[in-house]
Amino acid sequence: MNAFLIRRNHLRENPKVWLVTGVAGFIGSHLLQWLLENGQSVVGLDNYATGHPKNLAEVRNLVEPMQWKNFLFIEGDICDLQTCKDAVNGVDHVLHQAALGSVPRSLADPINTHNANINGFLNVLVAAQEEGVSSFTYAASSSTYGDHPALPKVEDQIGQPLSPYAVTKLVNEQYAAVFARSYKFNCIGLRYFNVFGPRQDPNGPYAAVIPKWTDAMLADNPVNIYGDGETSRDFCFVANAVQANILAATAEESCKNEVYNVAIGDCTSLIELFNGIASVLAINGIHYKQKPVYNDFRAGDVRHSQADTSKISRCLGYKPSHNIFTGLAVAVPWYMARHSQRLVVAL
Repeated sequence: MNAFLIRRNHLRENPKVWLVTGVAGFIGSHLLQWLLENGQSVVGLDNYATGHPKNLAEVRNLVEPMQWKNFLFIEGDICDLQTCKDAVNGVDHVLHQAALGSVPRSLADPINTHNANINGFLNVLVAAQEEGVSSFTYAASSSTYGDHPALPKVEDQIGQPLSPYAVTKLVNEQYAAVFARSYKFNCIGLRYFNVFGPRQDPNGPYAAVIPKWTDAMLADNPVNIYGDGETSRDFCFVANAVQANILAATAEESCKNEVYNVAIGDCTSLIELFNGIASVLAINGIHYKQKPVYNDFRAGDVRHSQADTSKISRCLGYKPSHNIFTGLAVAVPWYMARHSQRLVVAL
């Protein structure tokens, strides 16, 4: 039995109270679903800046009514310290996911990105430390590697940040390290690499590439690629991110005050991704025949990104359940179903 199943079974026998910030968001709602399905009590905090009530509604439809009763939602902003203190009251584990994501968004609006990702992070961190929670796990980012050229990315080798968003995520890690030294409050940061899956919003100017392209293909619209198509990423299915959070929250103390890559340990070029999405659509009866449209490289983007996952595997027992293609096989049909629903509503 692998480490994740062992931790899951232990939690089922010894349920805890969890705070998930950003609970109405993409990753946050998947954490909520997993926790409720496995007998945990959850406090969720979200201001709907990037999250959606429909994500919570979907979770409610997927879990049992008695499981849903173990969820308390607080509509509030992590930039308000008292809200954070109220949210952590009586909580055992904190999974901090709330943030303003997206490199382009941070370049367009660095002040709000700073407020949410640094001031908000510090509020949640202070509240959790004062409450004395058992664990504090936070969403870090592969953007922290910046301009460091080495591949794969190893946790202790980072370069200069390339965007305001990357700066905020680096500051998060520095604050976590200071709290470990100054207050003996040990956290774990999870450097996500391009997480994707159901409930990731395909709309808006800062939509992630997989939902955005899938939505375009379903509408038979052009797909825009920034650069020459050889830019590569380590795409990580959301179930892997959920696993990493649970393993981190229940880790031994000796594994804390660390950051870990959360990824597959592979790299997929944008043109390979384009072909992969088209292939899954074809399997499901939709044949997209347009060629991608190539645009200039986007400011703040790194050329290649691939994670070394040996540290999280060795220390936390992380073992990804999905690669890019098995993840797409789950995610693309979800987008197909939602696209069909929108068409029905439009009619």
